[in-house]
Amino acid sequence: MQSFASRRDLLKLAGLGTIVAASGQSPAQTNTDTASVSKIGKPAYKIGLASYTTRKLDLDKTLAIAKQLKLECISIKQDFHLQMNKPVEEQKALAQKVRDAGLDFYACGVIYMKTADQVKQAFEFAKNVGIRVIVGVPNHELLDLTEACCKEYDMTVAIHNHGPGDKLYPTAAGAYELIKNRDKRLGLCIDLGHTMRSGINPAQEIAQVADRLLDFHFKDVNAAEARGGTVEMGRGVIDIPAVVWALDKIGYNRLAAFEYEKDQDAPQVGLAESVGYLRGVIRTLQG
Repeated sequence: MQSFASRRDLLKLAGLGTIVAASGQSPAQTNTDTASVSKIGKPAYKIGLASYTTRKLDLDKTLAIAKQLKLECISIKQDFHLQMNKPVEEQKALAQKVRDAGLDFYACGVIYMKTADQVKQAFEFAKNVGIRVIVGVPNHELLDLTEACCKEYDMTVAIHNHGPGDKLYPTAAGAYELIKNRDKRLGLCIDLGHTMRSGINPAQEIAQVADRLLDFHFKDVNAAEARGGTVEMGRGVIDIPAVVWALDKIGYNRLAAFEYEKDQDAPQVGLAESVGYLRGVIRTLQG
């Protein structure tokens, strides 16, 4: 059977072949076989940046990186780039700065909600800056309040899984069981890396929670266990083509953001390699 395109070939498709050549790494083979999957169409989801990637860089540099890589949308990490304790007018001005850069400012997060006041603060902040999605982690006892706020503010909360060791939402499937009968505006943000670190097949997880998938974090990790850490996409153990195919099969049409946690002082090169790899995978699966 025909093997899937090599990592080097995929990066060349995205114009990033020089990066892999300079790295000295051997081309990685994925586990997906082109003969076993149907071709995909043009993705209905936008691809953007989760600004936790650039947590050591300021907002101006973050926006410049996103634009240079031709990313379409951004999820701002409020602790670093748009603080919730700032005056409302300052929050709105910073949000407008993001939009003036030509990016769809669609989300903030991850926002932890451990008290009722923090739930309400998160929704007020989201309203002030004009976003559609809160990528959040509400305590279990606050799910009733969070659901009520989703209805009141007509806003989406996407619960983010954090993998082994997380007591609240280690897996998307576990979070799904807690919200599956609640308002549809209360859903999930699958983090690929934490899913793989939990020993779960990400493509299967996508299919399992498809009706509640409201946001998505692209990444790759170097081990399918708790110790796994972020690496450049295509260098790790996640079958990215299978993930892309799974998103196509469920008709995912919302937004997805790269959360590249490695090289926090200078993430640009690794992020660019990851973006190029994903684009190469998509083009290859389109045939």
